[in-house]
Amino acid sequence: MSNPTESPAPCAPVKRSGPLRALFALRHSCDGIVAALREESAFRQEAALAAILVPGALLMPVGAIERVLLIVSVLLVLLVELLNSSIEAAIDRISLERHELSKRAKDCGSAAVTMALLICAVTWGVLCGPIVYHWMRG
Repeated sequence: MSNPTESPAPCAPVKRSGPLRALFALRHSCDGIVAALREESAFRQEAALAAILVPGALLMPVGAIERVLLIVSVLLVLLVELLNSSIEAAIDRISLERHELSKRAKDCGSAAVTMALLICAVTWGVLCGPIVYHWMRG
């Protein structure tokens, strides 16, 4: 028998496979989205924009490929914002003191979000700009 005053041996992580693993991964993904919505104002703003643009893409009189491009460009912004938020959280977890490498990592994450927003704006401008222009003139 082991000594009751000893701390228990660390347990190895449970290895899951198949559908159960996918279910737990989905749960962690949902937790991440909820955390981003709760803690990140930029993600909340972009999610609100997505709540408008994705249904708008479904209503736009464009072909299937163009519709997919419109939706994917919006989802890309959310994806990059989640990655940027995770970079910022990891850096802040390590240290809150100012450091040039921390600044560089955060600046690069921010630049990635800006690039994703630019991709989204160009996609919507090219695919929907002529349609909106025609509506406004008509």
